[in-house]
Amino acid sequence: MGTKRTKKLLNKSVFVTAKERICYLFDHFDSLYISLSGGKDSSVLVNLAIEEAEKRNRLPVDVLIVDFEAQFQHTEDFLKRLIRAGKVNQYWVCLPITLRNAVSQFQPKWMCWDPNCKDIWVRSIPDVKGVISKPEQLPFFEIGTEFEDFVIGFADWYQKQKGTEIAVVIGIRADESLNRYQTIKNVRKIRYKHKQWTTQMIKGVYMAYPIYDWKARDIWIVNGRRGWDYNRIYDLMHKAGVKLSLQRLCQPFGDEQRKSLWLYQLLEPDTWQKLVGRVEGCNFGGRYTKSQGRILGHYRFKLPKGMTYRQYSKQILRSLPPELENHYREKIFKFLQWWRKHGPSKGITYIPDFADSKLESRRQVPSWRRICKVLIKNDYSCRGLSFGHVKSSKANSKP
Repeated sequence: MGTKRTKKLLNKSVFVTAKERICYLFDHFDSLYISLSGGKDSSVLVNLAIEEAEKRNRLPVDVLIVDFEAQFQHTEDFLKRLIRAGKVNQYWVCLPITLRNAVSQFQPKWMCWDPNCKDIWVRSIPDVKGVISKPEQLPFFEIGTEFEDFVIGFADWYQKQKGTEIAVVIGIRADESLNRYQTIKNVRKIRYKHKQWTTQMIKGVYMAYPIYDWKARDIWIVNGRRGWDYNRIYDLMHKAGVKLSLQRLCQPFGDEQRKSLWLYQLLEPDTWQKLVGRVEGCNFGGRYTKSQGRILGHYRFKLPKGMTYRQYSKQILRSLPPELENHYREKIFKFLQWWRKHGPSKGITYIPDFADSKLESRRQVPSWRRICKVLIKNDYSCRGLSFGHVKSSKANSKP
């Protein structure tokens, strides 16, 4: 079973290897749950776990569904079909969680299931067993908790409920992004019994990535051969001409996810109409992230005549809301200070307006052009200035 592509040295298909990893998790953890988004990767992971759990008489399988409200209706429909099969025990979370909004400089974050916006919610809270829609249902939760903090808080709460080490099984694939690849390959991380495809989240909690070495085509080959159900929104994406590697589901307003925002308008017009009225900048993001060379999709932009990048950067900063302006000023200050202390020419007081474009793209030199691009793209985490990905508002990063 599996594709013809095999793992080097092991001579096993990725399907067989993933099943062995799932078996390993059931062998070593009495309690585990799967992070289920309704996307193709996590769905395949759930089906793999269900098959193994049936053999061991360990059904139902626990799953965590963090519902971002602004999701395709097809996603909710698929999750309900999965639940009706009676093989999963779901924690379906519909709580006011703070999320990134990369399509607006005036509302850099938004809150799904905001109780003050109930009349304009994109969807109603699903009427299914296991829905967690009241903050008091989870003792650690506070209204406005950021998503990254919620994930850790839930894992800690679940582990304490079980009273033993747990595994959080996540369907990420290393070929989707450099960040995901680094998550797997990081040799300095704490792992479970030296398994490279695991990472310690907190004490007693380990994240596991059984399908990290799969390709997108492997997902669909296995779905077809096993006859597994899946989210039908992918059929619409295929008809719309979206490449397999670009077919992803997530909250639509993140820094990377915004590139696919236009799909809502094409695939689910009714959902799109509600999105536009729900989150500020939605229509702007749908228009300016679709094509190459657009403002939010890529770095291309023209410097206003007669201005330097430094001047333009400061003009943009002055136009931002005070809170957002301060956020970027703090990041820029740290960026400039770091290069003055640690750059090739230590002690420099002058940052060039622009430098060699190739060196800038590799982030090997500082320049005001790099700063300007970050502001133009509304790069809230300032990854264009070599800051690490911000996991929460409480996290501090260094360039």
